[in-house]
Amino acid sequence: MEVFCSISWTHSISPRLHIPHSFSGGETNRFRVICSAAQSPKANLMTVSVTGATGFIGTRLVQRLHADNHKVCVLTRSKSKAETIFPVKNFPGIVIAEEAGWKDCIEGSNAVVNLAGMPISTRWSPEIKKEIKESRIRVTSKVVDLINSSPQGVRPTVLVSATAVGYYGTSETRVFDENSPSGNDYLAEVCREWEGTALKVDKDVRLALIRIGVVLGKDGGALAKMIPLFMMFAGGPLGSGQQWFSWIHLDDIVNLIYEALSNPSYKGVINGTAPNPVRLSEMCNQLGNVLGRPSWLPVPDFALKAVLGEGASVVLEGQKVVPAKAKELGFPFKYPYVKDALKSILS
Repeated sequence: MEVFCSISWTHSISPRLHIPHSFSGGETNRFRVICSAAQSPKANLMTVSVTGATGFIGTRLVQRLHADNHKVCVLTRSKSKAETIFPVKNFPGIVIAEEAGWKDCIEGSNAVVNLAGMPISTRWSPEIKKEIKESRIRVTSKVVDLINSSPQGVRPTVLVSATAVGYYGTSETRVFDENSPSGNDYLAEVCREWEGTALKVDKDVRLALIRIGVVLGKDGGALAKMIPLFMMFAGGPLGSGQQWFSWIHLDDIVNLIYEALSNPSYKGVINGTAPNPVRLSEMCNQLGNVLGRPSWLPVPDFALKAVLGEGASVVLEGQKVVPAKAKELGFPFKYPYVKDALKSILS
């Protein structure tokens, strides 16, 4: 591109401009500058379709994408619910599509984020357990089919699909990274099938599978359920307190997903957990400190089971998961320590 400029000499002329040697200080001149066209700020903008967009992580991710001027398609089963969470006056330009419109959204997207699934921190009945698994498989399967059937020119090139650290099963002694084998309990089975469905996406689509830990944030997730119990029982550990708690701050999991959308190095399995998992007793001590409450009377197993039924196993049994891949990729955790994470959430 040739640009004709009228410019006065200063000491801060950009080094990207080639200034002819005959150009002398103090004079104003008219000369030809050959420069590379600056990349348009729009060049790196994406169109991203998101399932589970009205959930705890999805809501924050959509807010972040929208704030950075990316185009977002919210793939939902309830347009009315999505419209209350993302009102048009606050989120101009967001497309909200019920299932019949998912195909058009996905075909117009650079990337898809798949976060859909019934929350697991709830009372488990046989029906709920069936829905926990089927909700994840059903949506993931639909998303993969729509990506695979998209014409080559309009097919998304990236799928970031959620899974969970439940993949590894539970242990008080073992340490799990992305290469560790799967466990043999119910949640491990759910995660294997969930990931297996995502892995059916075409090989020319970059797939990042994020095994997410316990997400800590305001107004939702595990913390919202733990705090009332914690307050009721004078802030003691839940169960034995020896179980591992592999957590991540909401901001960090959103940033990790966001990075996976645009960074080609983010592929395969990536643990979405903070680099410093803690035993639940330490988590509760830190929570007590931040809330200004003692942490001495354990919350008994029966109280948790009364609230969560079989779902209490998510809290009563844990696993020590480390984010080896994220650290290798140089991902910058904003909250590597649970104390700082809790302070930022509850102060």
